[in-house]
Amino acid sequence: MNNSYTSLVNQTFHFPQEGFDQNDDGYLQFNGLDIKALIDKYGTPMKLTYLPKIGMQINKAKKMFAAAFKKHKYEGEYYYCYCTKSSHFSFIVEEALKHNIHLETSYAYDIEIVNRLYERRKINKETYIICNGYKQKGYTSRIAKLINSGFKNVIPILDNKEELQAYKRSVKQPFRLGIRVAAEEEPTFPFYTSRLGIRAKDILEFYVDDIEGYEDRFQLKMLHIFLNKGIKDDIYYWSELNKIINLYCQLKKICPELDSINIGGGFPIKHSLGFEYDYQFMINEIVGNIKKACKKAKVPMPNIYTEFGSYTVGESMAHIYSVVGQKIQNDRECWYMIDSSFITTLPDTWGIGEKFLMLPINKWENEYHRVVLGGITCDSHDYYDSEEHINEVFLPKLASNDPKTEAVNKEPLYVGFFHTGAYQDQISGYGGIKHCLIPSPQHIIVEQDKNGKLVDWVYAKEQTSASMLKILGYLR
Repeated sequence: MNNSYTSLVNQTFHFPQEGFDQNDDGYLQFNGLDIKALIDKYGTPMKLTYLPKIGMQINKAKKMFAAAFKKHKYEGEYYYCYCTKSSHFSFIVEEALKHNIHLETSYAYDIEIVNRLYERRKINKETYIICNGYKQKGYTSRIAKLINSGFKNVIPILDNKEELQAYKRSVKQPFRLGIRVAAEEEPTFPFYTSRLGIRAKDILEFYVDDIEGYEDRFQLKMLHIFLNKGIKDDIYYWSELNKIINLYCQLKKICPELDSINIGGGFPIKHSLGFEYDYQFMINEIVGNIKKACKKAKVPMPNIYTEFGSYTVGESMAHIYSVVGQKIQNDRECWYMIDSSFITTLPDTWGIGEKFLMLPINKWENEYHRVVLGGITCDSHDYYDSEEHINEVFLPKLASNDPKTEAVNKEPLYVGFFHTGAYQDQISGYGGIKHCLIPSPQHIIVEQDKNGKLVDWVYAKEQTSASMLKILGYLR
């Protein structure tokens, strides 16, 4: 019986498959890249970004929406937006922008990135900038400056009714806006309704009282919904989507300027070789549902906007580690110690139990066994012990008795975690950046002087946008 890792993969999955195969020497390749050659050149641990994958994902989505529009004879337009909070790095955003897309922002410092992109001629004043999130004064004032400077397609998405007042005071020319519809959360959440957005039952009244009649100053263009779980074929998703479609149909009858639905959320990405998701089917169903409801209500079909973050950038990155030691702690558990930490480099594995696509780079012909991967921090939670398709991790043994594999036995086992490109850098605080670019707060120290009197002083000021933009590659 062949108990090699190769036989395990071939018995369990279809392999090779898109993005993953082996070269003639038996080493794993990622999108055709010779990972072993990169390891030999740079060593481990290594974070690897393959930029061409970003354009492949964008163009795949555009083609599928075009096919769905053709199938249903859909009369609106499709707009692909990149959700910047997934990864703010300049090389990521600029690569995405090469493929004729638009941007979605989440915080005030995102607008500083928009300004830098304009200075570099990566975008123009026709690019759609969809401004999401709960907005403080620093965010609304930056949005207003963009609009006042001639950006024609900046669309602030109202998170609450009061936000509109900020634009009434500071925007000096006609502008368009959107409304985020508060989604009902899944039963797994300890609360029923998202903290973000305006309740669906309040929106019609809000439009009549605060927006209708001001068309010469601002117009309602877009309804927006965001679901944490993303776009999935289940009752919850279709229920929430139909809620916003029906609201659009009601509003369209009294608001002719309304012409767009932003379905937010995002597509899942491959976190296992056994991943199965019919993207085209889901897009066909979304487009078909919207058309059907509009035909029934006798209103024009809206333009459709998406804000794909993880889908855009997630599959472009990998983390590569070396197994630096093996520990047998009892008769059931074998630990492989990696030369890094899951907590610091892949925080979603620790914080929310996320599973990434994990494969060895070498030693595929060795026998496999069950292991637990451990990081080198002193934290007991720094481990990885289950895959998305099974509650275990199997990897090749570090050495083989086969004389043919003697050369491979002498090198460490290299392990890759793939499709790690979304959110991990921000959540781990790479270089000092944070999720959604929320700045580190000012740090105040209170101490006693020699007379016992309490004195306070500033240890660190609040993090600035300039410091973050420098980390992200927009300032040199």
